[in-house]
Amino acid sequence: MAGLVVDRAAWSSPWRDRAVGDKALLCLGLLAVAVAAPGWVVPVVVLVACSVLALGPARVRPALWFGVLAAPAAFLLTAAGSIALVLGGQGGFITVTPESLARAGTVLARGAAGTSAVLLLACTTPMVEVIAGLQGLRVPEPLLDIAALTYRLLFVLADVAVTVRRAQADRLGHDGFRRSLRSTGLLAAAVLVRSWDRANRLTEGLAGRGFEGSLRTLPRPLRHSRRFVGLTLLGLGLLVAVAVGLWVLSWG
Repeated sequence: MAGLVVDRAAWSSPWRDRAVGDKALLCLGLLAVAVAAPGWVVPVVVLVACSVLALGPARVRPALWFGVLAAPAAFLLTAAGSIALVLGGQGGFITVTPESLARAGTVLARGAAGTSAVLLLACTTPMVEVIAGLQGLRVPEPLLDIAALTYRLLFVLADVAVTVRRAQADRLGHDGFRRSLRSTGLLAAAVLVRSWDRANRLTEGLAGRGFEGSLRTLPRPLRHSRRFVGLTLLGLGLLVAVAVGLWVLSWG
């Protein structure tokens, strides 16, 4: 249920009143630098910078921040481990070389840095404001409607799953492996049936209201800060300069 916690953190964030464009410039800029920079040094700097901003000015709870960072750790470690292993090397069928370790470290650093940049935006910006910002960029409204409905239904289904899981636990439905396996199957079936029912009810409700347009919401006025944008551009410029310097040194 990490998504529910992240959403609550975004609504209560002190950065919520900042313009979405300002925060997107910072987070997406850090993401681009982390992905494009050579080696692992700049991505590690981006990871540290995102953590400092999240725990400092954005005031994200440390337990939440490190918890959401740890969520994709298994995927990143699996990807890095597969890159570190070399098949058919001189040392045997499966070997590990300094070059493969360097590539694995770079992939791991880039993945962690990119994840932290995206999570910084998620922990400070509610989804409704992201969609409102995309409306300003002339993104097709049907795509935004699908995104908004999907995001809303995810929380509805999560609430259903938690309620059913709690009811099963109260009835000792997870007492032992066999009961737990059976209860998990029933839980999946209940979520599937209820999601189908909610979708049909939503479709019928919109059709009954003669819905033919978009699901519009009233945008909330947000604060644009030239100082914030200036500091963002300065920090991104410094990171780009470091990345270019490392690239030049690697070719020298």
